[in-house]
Amino acid sequence: MKSINTNKIREDFPILSREVYGRPLVYLDNAATTQKPLCVLDAMREEYLNVNANVHRGVHYLSQQATDLHEAARETVRRFINAGKTEEVIFTRGTTEAINLVAQTFCQSQMREGDEVLVSDMEHHSNIVPWQLQAMQRGIVVRHLPISDNGLLCCNEVAANINERTRLVSITHVSNVLGTVNPVADIVRIAHEHGVPVLVDAAQSAPHISIDVQKLDCDFLAFSGHKMYGPTGIGVLYGKEEWLDRLPPYQGGGEMIDKVTWEHTTFERLPFKFEAGTPDYVATHGLATAIDYINSLGLDQIEAHETKLTQYCMEQLQTIDGLTVYGPAEPHDAVVSFNVGQIHHLDIGTLLDRLGIAVRTGHHCAQPLMDRLGISGTVRASFALYNTQEEVDALAAGLRRVVQMF
Repeated sequence: MKSINTNKIREDFPILSREVYGRPLVYLDNAATTQKPLCVLDAMREEYLNVNANVHRGVHYLSQQATDLHEAARETVRRFINAGKTEEVIFTRGTTEAINLVAQTFCQSQMREGDEVLVSDMEHHSNIVPWQLQAMQRGIVVRHLPISDNGLLCCNEVAANINERTRLVSITHVSNVLGTVNPVADIVRIAHEHGVPVLVDAAQSAPHISIDVQKLDCDFLAFSGHKMYGPTGIGVLYGKEEWLDRLPPYQGGGEMIDKVTWEHTTFERLPFKFEAGTPDYVATHGLATAIDYINSLGLDQIEAHETKLTQYCMEQLQTIDGLTVYGPAEPHDAVVSFNVGQIHHLDIGTLLDRLGIAVRTGHHCAQPLMDRLGISGTVRASFALYNTQEEVDALAAGLRRVVQMF
């Protein structure tokens, strides 16, 4: 397998060449958001300059051209996740809105008081709080699946916790804290054996791992553009057509209607039933450009590069006295979370920042997981296709300086 040329790739991301506090920027906060290549920025600028018009229903040239770009983006997403139809691709503002869409519409139409949703101990708040809101409003029950001390979710726990009141399993593909890669295909198979659909939070996996929703056989899947080199404020909800047909609209307004009278309203066909209002059609074009950029490099090559980098990072961190890494050794995605002795994670992050090293500190929107681990937070380094071993070395050297200071 041909490796990717990191030095060449970094030329596509001018921000990586800047300095912070007089030091070269080492950007290791990619799980929060990735940087954007010039091709994405250029594509969006070009559309605003030359093709800007509201999409759908417009008979003039610019509207039709913008609509073509918007729907071409939907087809690009369809191919990227191997959905069966473009009707199964819903544009949202991101993973959070996608999960909220499913939580509200699914609970409204498919659940009654006392029915249960299963999530895991390692979920991001965006896959916890929407269900808790439904619990408060509709009386459903949110149950959480336990994980092992080293951050693994056992399929036996999924099978053991499904009962006659379980209506949905909503699970992360990759933990944004532990880097755990969950066996979602096995989880889907187990849930389907009990007649239970599955939603997959792919926010942390879509930039790193090839996803085939038909092979996974998941019923819903959500991811965000800004974590995969695309613009902010755009994301995707994939849903099987049979499920999307059964769910009611999420919001009302323009775009999602067929006919409106004072007496009755009928709704548009998929996917527009779930896309009320003017979409961010420029961002969808930006997302499609980001996907094309990923595809041009090859997800397999990207995954291999990031896996090698993650393993190297874990090896280097193990040489630092008092450092604890959280999560399994394998399977482990491009996220490394750690603490060093009794040094507060915020202090570590602040001091690393003065060395030009950008990491994330805190609970990472996963406070129940922090409670499970018995800690208040961690330092998190997360990698992307443009990161290098030299940057890992800079992180390790920075941590040694922090330890000496304390």
